[in-house]
Amino acid sequence: MRGARGAAATAPRRAPSPRHPSRTRSTNWAGWAFLAPVTIYLLAFYAYPMYRNIELSLRHYTVRSFVHGGAPFTGLENYRKILSDPAFGPALKHTLVFTGVSILCQFWIGMALAVFFSRNFRLSATLRALFLVPWLLPLIVSASTWSWMLNSDSGVVNHVLHGLGVAPVDWLTSPTWALASVTIANIWIGIPFNLVMLYSGIQAIPDDLYEAAELDGASAWQRFWKVTFPLLRPVAAITLLLGLVYTLKVFDIIWIMTKGGPAGSSATFATWSYQLGFGNLLPEFGPGAAVGNLLVVMALAFGLVYVRAQRKQREA
Repeated sequence: MRGARGAAATAPRRAPSPRHPSRTRSTNWAGWAFLAPVTIYLLAFYAYPMYRNIELSLRHYTVRSFVHGGAPFTGLENYRKILSDPAFGPALKHTLVFTGVSILCQFWIGMALAVFFSRNFRLSATLRALFLVPWLLPLIVSASTWSWMLNSDSGVVNHVLHGLGVAPVDWLTSPTWALASVTIANIWIGIPFNLVMLYSGIQAIPDDLYEAAELDGASAWQRFWKVTFPLLRPVAAITLLLGLVYTLKVFDIIWIMTKGGPAGSSATFATWSYQLGFGNLLPEFGPGAAVGNLLVVMALAFGLVYVRAQRKQREA
């Protein structure tokens, strides 16, 4: 009996049976089935258009070659052409000014509104819903409304200025005011997005921190800078990044209101790219695609800066 027990104790344990091959195979197929829709979507709507845009920028396409093929390869000639174009400098400046002013104003106005609505007073939810209206409207409706409001002759803005004794302003037809006009419209449209993102971030901050700061004698301004703003940094960073990428490619608002004019005074890379590719009787597909690729590079550069900053913040 003891010998049997000893033999049983010293006997090697049986190795666990390997998974059944058919079960492993079905698990793999299930994983690929879940990945297939997003993979197809990325390939069809991101990878292929990006490939075509790069290919367009490296060849000399005409209307005939665009339809029938046979466009000669020109390398970086289209990029050299747009970099030496007199319109490049103003378009770059307008893109940076339009993007920078829009992002800063949208963010800080959205921040102020988010802090204001975090008090949860009466009618707070109703007012928040009303502030979402610009975000919910189609962009063509918003841009058309601003075009009517800023009309030099019949616009409501000039009518108000006239009532205040101020001379009318040629908002959309003056090279001095055209870029400011489209920037104001874009700020108005982007405020609700910043409000929603930052308000949700504030709601996630524990009330105990505010109570402790208040007991320590911190004022409302100090509570914002010492509690709210530091804890909102992750949300603020992604809000700024998404707003930046969106604003870089804004086209419809500018095109509907000013078409990039007058005399290119409100033209950005987005409108310039469209005008090169589709706005002339003899379209320049290659240079237009090259300008579009510059926009992609700018957005990618800002995205990499964000990723690098986030990595340093996690390591700190």
